[in-house]
Order: sequence, then C-alpha cells, then structure tokens
Amino acid sequence: MSNNPWSHTRDGSVSDDIDFEIKGQELQFAEIELDPGESAVAEAGAMVWKDATIEMTTVFGDGSDGGGQGFMGKLLGAGKRVVTGESLFTTVFTHNGQGKARVAFSAPVPGAILPIKLDQVGGRLICQKDAFLAAARGVSIGIQFQRKIMTGLFGGEGFIMQKLEGDGWVFVQMGGTVIERDLAPGEELHVDTGCVAAFTDGIDFDVTRAGSIKSMIFGGEGVFFAQLRGPGKVWIQSLPFSRLAGRMMAAAGARGGQNRDEGSLLGGLGDMLDGD
Repeated sequence: MSNNPWSHTRDGSVSDDIDFEIKGQELQFAEIELDPGESAVAEAGAMVWKDATIEMTTVFGDGSDGGGQGFMGKLLGAGKRVVTGESLFTTVFTHNGQGKARVAFSAPVPGAILPIKLDQVGGRLICQKDAFLAAARGVSIGIQFQRKIMTGLFGGEGFIMQKLEGDGWVFVQMGGTVIERDLAPGEELHVDTGCVAAFTDGIDFDVTRAGSIKSMIFGGEGVFFAQLRGPGKVWIQSLPFSRLAGRMMAAAGARGGQNRDEGSLLGGLGDMLDGD
C-alpha cells in the first residue's frame, strides 16, 4: 500500500493480520486490504464501500470466536455490546475471491481513526463506550466496569467502558485531534473528563477535584478532572462528542444553552446572562 504513516505491513498474529491505510484528515476512513479467507469485523453501518468479492455476514456479538461459541455465549457477547451503547450485531467482511480486495469504514463524527495493534499495548485497550469502529477478526469486544464509585459517577464515561482484547489490529474513533502520552510509573496526568479517549490496562483511572470551590464554580472546567496514573499509554481527544453536541444545541437555541457533561456549575446562570 502507500507510504502513508498509518499503513501497515504484515507480521505474525493469532488474529487475521490485515493490511490497511487511514485516509483523509478531519473526516477519515479506514481502508482495509484482505487476502483470500481473511476477515474484518466492523460496527453496523460503518461501511463506506467494498469490492464485490468481499461478502458481508451479520453476526451476534463481535464475531471473534469464528463460530465456535454456542448460542448463549454469542448472546452474552452481544449483550455486552449493548451495555456499551453498540448494536447487538456486528458485520463480518470476508474476502472469498482471488488476489486482494478492499473494504472501507468511516467514523460517524469529525475526528481521527486510530489504528492500534493490541499485542503492542499488552493485549488490552480500555476506551470510551462508542470508540470501536472495526477490527481484524479475532479481536474480542467486551466491557470494563469502573470499580470506584466516584470514577463511575464523575469520570466522564460512566461506570462502563469498552474493553478490546486480542493481538490484532483495532480501529477506534476519537473526536477532534488525538495525542498519545506515555506515562512512567507513578507519573500523573489530569485531563478533562470528556477528553479521555483510551488507555492501556496498566493505567490507574480515577477522578480528582478540579481545584478550589471558586475554581469549580467560576472556572467553567467542571468539578472534577480525570486523574490518570502510569505506567502505560493514554490517548486524549480534543473534541469529545458530548462537547460538540452541546455546542450544536446551544447554537440551535435548545434548552440548556452551553451546558456540557464536563461543564461549569453555572450553566443555568450562564444561560440567563446570555439571554437564553
């Protein structure tokens, strides 16, 4: 494929070792190249186009078992997806022809599609509930519960996040511009709760108070920050969907003005001052 930095050359893995390329800037799509017999799994409705030799099959859950699970196992996997805000079904795209064939998937919101090889991040990635876009067949899509009550209530993603496991490629969608930070053991980073996109399994995720009472009331940055402590990797998004939706509602004059999930305690007062 091309010299795009988000392209891939092959290595050995248990999951299908797909080739791919990320195209576009603010509105990206992932173009995946399959050899005969290889498959990619995608969120329902994510496909942009495909070659005719690639066949689509709708399955319960994430399709990671290759048909080896019984009905109850598949139903449980599908139920986990529903809990994280996804569809009961995923679509498996399998190349049944000769040579190479391609299929493309797009993100539903402006931002970035980030390809991550799970065996390079310890085999597990924790991400926001609606992050999953597509993956190589063999990647498991599950749920991650927040064990700390305060983190679940004020961490920005609630008590449940997505958990992606395996050794293959996953494609996760994140809002706006994305940066990656490597945190050393004990190193701490404070992030706006809505801007935490994903992190590796070794990261300790908690919440911390944003500052003094005055800062919390008048600062407009929310009552809590997400507190991330290493070791591990953290991906931060500049435009969480909740913030984009809040600004769109404010522009449309919807009730609630510029309130957002991670916003100021003065949201209602701000609406009155703005004349809403």
